[in-house]
Amino acid sequence: MYFNIESDYLCHLMKIIKLHDLYFKPLIRKEEIAGIVQQLATDVKADMPPGEIPIFIGILNGCFLFAADFLRAYTGDCEVSFVKLASYQGTSSTEKVTQLVGLNTALEGRTVVILEDVIDTGNTLQEIYKIFENEKVKQLKIATLFFKPTVFRKELPIDYIGKNIDDSFIVGYGLDYNNLGRNYADIYQLTTPPTMKNIVLFGPPGAGKGTQATLLKEKYDLIHISTGDVFRYNIKNQTELGVLAKTYIDAGNLVPDEVTINMLKEEVLKNAGANGFIFDGFPRTQSQAEALDTFLAEKGAQINGMVALEVSEDLLVARLLERGKTSGRSDDMDESKIRNRFNEYNTKTAILKKYYQAQNNYFGVDGVGSINEITARLSEVFDTL
Repeated sequence: MYFNIESDYLCHLMKIIKLHDLYFKPLIRKEEIAGIVQQLATDVKADMPPGEIPIFIGILNGCFLFAADFLRAYTGDCEVSFVKLASYQGTSSTEKVTQLVGLNTALEGRTVVILEDVIDTGNTLQEIYKIFENEKVKQLKIATLFFKPTVFRKELPIDYIGKNIDDSFIVGYGLDYNNLGRNYADIYQLTTPPTMKNIVLFGPPGAGKGTQATLLKEKYDLIHISTGDVFRYNIKNQTELGVLAKTYIDAGNLVPDEVTINMLKEEVLKNAGANGFIFDGFPRTQSQAEALDTFLAEKGAQINGMVALEVSEDLLVARLLERGKTSGRSDDMDESKIRNRFNEYNTKTAILKKYYQAQNNYFGVDGVGSINEITARLSEVFDTL
């Protein structure tokens, strides 16, 4: 049960999502949505006369999450009902609105507040006013979570607006694209398909990851970003981030994720026109992976997959001990130190493996064989991403 809960969480991170044939990028986080809903409920309650029990009417299907959260945030007594209308087909708002489910609650003399998820052209709103013009309500008010002012074509009042947004098709938080996307906690907007190929490349010590990264970088015309190289560059050139990182290193402390992430962001931004990136040695923690996903999604890109070389530990230990005879590296001459490096690698990789597996984005590749054989196996995976 724990794994399923975590998987659901991972699948709802702010990253580019694909629904049917279209892609959507992050627009509004769930935390901001919660604040908007709370403010709407507060404003409606403030305008309600003392002792007034309003009836909130939600417009299905899109508003069901908004209506539920709004009702929980509203501090007074109230009633709730729903009406179902339709004005969307695919991603386009149609001119025709059809009433599918009518009201079954007496409204005469009542204060009615309509809860809408999004108002764009105003076609649905016009139909709402038609429905209620013969109901003899005490007053009719409209509260919408989102409003698209640039395409609103009706001279009709809207009493409460949560947030103005551009005229882009959105999904999430109850809104869908052909029945998919309602269950996402955040709001996403339509975007173009990602064109960059971004790979997280992992491999245990001695597996030849660096060699493969160089070969794959050339083959696929990608930028190779090595965390070690990035750190050395920033520290050597005394950049603002390099100086900050060195203060932590000199004090014997781990460099905070935020500093590492900002260094990587700068490398990506330096190469904005690249075909994609091979991230080598990054991310190392789940928080770094989440930050990378969010950052790339904001740029209309995503991680296509984590590709990991898988090699027997005993085989690599023997390989490193042999290398130590000529490399002069002390950490290649002590088996206990080598195995400690493997333990550290396996511990960190296990977390990230689980993270990317939950997104169906983990790909293990046999790392035993000649350089060309391993490159060929890796290429087979790269070609599918």
